[in-house]
Amino acid sequence: MQIKQIILTWRAMNPGKKGEIEACLSGRKLYGDDFSPEEIEQWFQQESEGYADLGNKDLSTYSYQYHTLNRIHGFRYLAKELRFDHVLGFGAAWGHEFEPVIHNIEKLTIIEPSENLRSEQIGPVHPVYVKPQIDGLLDFPDNTFDLATSLGVLHHIPNVSFVLSEIIRVLKPGGILLLREPIISMGDWNRPRPGLTSNERGIPLSHFDKIFKTQNVEVIARNHCFTMTYQFQKIFKGILKKPLFSYGWYIRADRLLSSLLKGNVRYHAMKRRHRIAPSNIFFVIRKV
Repeated sequence: MQIKQIILTWRAMNPGKKGEIEACLSGRKLYGDDFSPEEIEQWFQQESEGYADLGNKDLSTYSYQYHTLNRIHGFRYLAKELRFDHVLGFGAAWGHEFEPVIHNIEKLTIIEPSENLRSEQIGPVHPVYVKPQIDGLLDFPDNTFDLATSLGVLHHIPNVSFVLSEIIRVLKPGGILLLREPIISMGDWNRPRPGLTSNERGIPLSHFDKIFKTQNVEVIARNHCFTMTYQFQKIFKGILKKPLFSYGWYIRADRLLSSLLKGNVRYHAMKRRHRIAPSNIFFVIRKV
């Protein structure tokens, strides 16, 4: 749906909020980031089992496909011999993302709302699962974790700024955060979208920049990724045995292509040429 049509729909659903609606769709403002406690609670209830309900409940048929992406854009920035006393997986579900480094982890805590996406053991580690608080507050002391991951999770949450500040708060000085998120609108989140949960929407890249400026963090790496990946996937479907983004050669090619086209990113593309751009960002952040 074109942005003008979406604006008309939103105006009808939210009379008197024309400027706010257009600010959200343009990427100047993040939808949901200033929600009231009541609005946050409603969103939370809708999203708690949203990902699981998309068909990810059955571990026997579920396969984690992002190891290569995480290694090239994230884990390679960590020293191979580094040990982690305590690691936080924010929205990490089954915890599969930690398999490449699980033997370097002493204790793993996973914040996960779903009761259906939980592992009893990952490698030698028995993860501890904690239900998230509705307001996003993390019930841990400052400087608790050596490493934190939030891979494709924050865009399911309304109050992103507060939650991200909480993740940084509980990191130890020198601790690392691996963060990956979509930076495009993902369509009109007021309408059902096949394969997506009710409320998820991308997070404008400028929003991350604003947050990091207010936090004691250093951006170690900032890699755009997934330029037309799903379109390419359709071309290679039936030829490759695994999803396209499971292959190292593709992730490296995509990293180059995404770097060349990052200037083409628009939060909600109005023109076809603006759709030829990376849809995601992968940050490696160090707390100072």
